[in-house]
Amino acid sequence: MTLPLDFIQTTAVGAVALFLGVFILHRIPVLRRYNIPAAVTGGLVIAILVTAAREFNLATVKFDTTLQAPLMTAFFTSIGLSASLGLLKAGTRQALVFLALATFLAIIQSLIGIATAVAFGQSPLLGVLMGPAALTGGPATALAFAPQFAAAGVVSAESVAIAAAMAGIVMGGLVGGPIVTRLIVRYQLHSPKPTSSTPPSAQSTTSRIVDSTSDEERDLLTVLKGIGVLLVAMGVGAWLGGVMKSADLTLPGYVGAMLMGAVIRNIDDRTQWFEIPHELTERMGLVCLSLFLSVALMNLKLWELTSIAAPLLVNLFIQVIAVAVFCWYVVFRVMGRDYDAAVMSGGFTGFMLGTTANAMAVMHSVVQRYGPSPRAFLVAPIVGAFFIDFTNALLITGLLNLLS
Repeated sequence: MTLPLDFIQTTAVGAVALFLGVFILHRIPVLRRYNIPAAVTGGLVIAILVTAAREFNLATVKFDTTLQAPLMTAFFTSIGLSASLGLLKAGTRQALVFLALATFLAIIQSLIGIATAVAFGQSPLLGVLMGPAALTGGPATALAFAPQFAAAGVVSAESVAIAAAMAGIVMGGLVGGPIVTRLIVRYQLHSPKPTSSTPPSAQSTTSRIVDSTSDEERDLLTVLKGIGVLLVAMGVGAWLGGVMKSADLTLPGYVGAMLMGAVIRNIDDRTQWFEIPHELTERMGLVCLSLFLSVALMNLKLWELTSIAAPLLVNLFIQVIAVAVFCWYVVFRVMGRDYDAAVMSGGFTGFMLGTTANAMAVMHSVVQRYGPSPRAFLVAPIVGAFFIDFTNALLITGLLNLLS
């Protein structure tokens, strides 16, 4: 029996998976203690149930993930809306150091992947696909390069790409939180005293509304303003993404919206025209992030891993150890050995094994417990959403040409 779900029903199941993850975290303290994101936990449980139903011939569930991309775009738009120019200037140097570390580890990932594939008698290109393409790049990059790998002789390149990328997302979500937690506990780190980067006019988002407006109307206008600004940034960003695509710039689909969010934020900082409700847009972005991750994880087709199970699992095992060791002994120390550096290490784990959305979920789960880390939330998205895609694409392209 086939059970097709449309995009509304799929998103509804994603919401159920999210609440299921919250329930599991409350029931299993060890998961909560190590800051495993609820979306990862719940989405993985749903994926296991869907796989079991398929294997026992009970039902074949087909998810429509149409809303998955808009959810990711909405989240990164909210990140853009928090990108104050003053903060960006303050984080530029650290972002470049973070990028250098990420690029170096992407090279290590390619070497590990190639060695693993060759050891199992497979094409070295399979190792590149399972390494930096799927892990550093994530599903979007892996799928974008899959046709080129298929043309170069990698069998079922698309299935391998999505399977390796989704497995990386799972491990990134599972490993990132524990690494940060151990660093914080071992070195007795504390969140810096929170400071507000939001101008006073933006903190009071309804200050110019006439006094006769009721509290209910002010709340409604604030919500509508937050949603409106988010949608406008996404809409104009989609057009901007099309322009970049026509110029042969291969970038993730959310980059245009993120850039437009940053433009709107900095115009508002200077002119105070919009009075953006930053706290509200941030919360909406986090909701979209949680739903995106739960939908992505529950759509993981575990049965597709069987054909490459041995090289994939061995590669993933070695890659996870390499990322964890690199974060503990290199990233944490190079980035400053403080609380922000620890949180950035978790974000580094997230996007070097999965996606930037995964990195943000890991960091968010940590700061909810230990306190804010503005520097980490500035540096990690800049590198994960922008710069690493450029250097990683150059690395993958070079290896394709070298090994084909």
